[in-house]
Amino acid sequence: MITDSEFKRIVVYVKSNFGIDLSQKRVLVGGRLENYLVRNGYANYDEYMTKVESDPKGEAAVDLVNVLTTNHTYFMRESAHFDYMKRVVLPWAKQKAAREKDLRIWCGASSTGEEPYTLAMVLLDFFGIEHSLWDTRVLATDISTRVLEHASRGIYLKEEIAPLPPNWKRRFFKQISDEEFRVKDELKREVIFRQFNLMNQFPFKRKFHVVFLRNVMIYFQDDTKYNLIKKIYDYMEPGGYLFIGTTENLNRNKTQFQYVQPSIYRKQG
Repeated sequence: MITDSEFKRIVVYVKSNFGIDLSQKRVLVGGRLENYLVRNGYANYDEYMTKVESDPKGEAAVDLVNVLTTNHTYFMRESAHFDYMKRVVLPWAKQKAAREKDLRIWCGASSTGEEPYTLAMVLLDFFGIEHSLWDTRVLATDISTRVLEHASRGIYLKEEIAPLPPNWKRRFFKQISDEEFRVKDELKREVIFRQFNLMNQFPFKRKFHVVFLRNVMIYFQDDTKYNLIKKIYDYMEPGGYLFIGTTENLNRNKTQFQYVQPSIYRKQG
């Protein structure tokens, strides 16, 4: 059983390093870490956290992120966003980037890959035969190395790709067993997976036309959330679009983003 002091130690570490607020998630923290501690021979949570704190880039610290971060997602999740992308955002972005033909899209919480792969399919579908003239690769980042490995493998169950249109399933996936499908190279080339902590300084050299940051800020306190939103605003092209989760919202008095419709915002310009 996790003690009060052990729980507080984990909460403080995760909040200061990753911006994630677990203060109301005691059952989740205990439930997810207990089996990990037993499997890896730790006597208690304090022994484990001493190991984590002594080597913040070591295996134990990486495992802490992988075990505690929730990564539930699926293909075509909040599908209205993808409809809006094709109908409104991409015609604007195509015109905006017409000279250099470099369309920059960032998926900031890629999880196991369903969201960035869906975005890449939307892009390939939208540009059609013109696609070869463009660089529309999606940058997909996540803090968890475990989910990024899953995403990079690109293997999904039959039921997981079920929400996709039949023509996308035929074009972009190859059946490899009765129940499994693998992302074809044509689609895999269109997504760049990288490990990244949203709390770190942004390393990006150029600004984004579109940012998807869906269903991740629910784990952040307000100060963390709006500091992150400010950084994203500064790294977006004028007129660029931000998509957040449909259960999330931004206080319009705390951000420069203009409200477009629920869960969709736009940088002025």
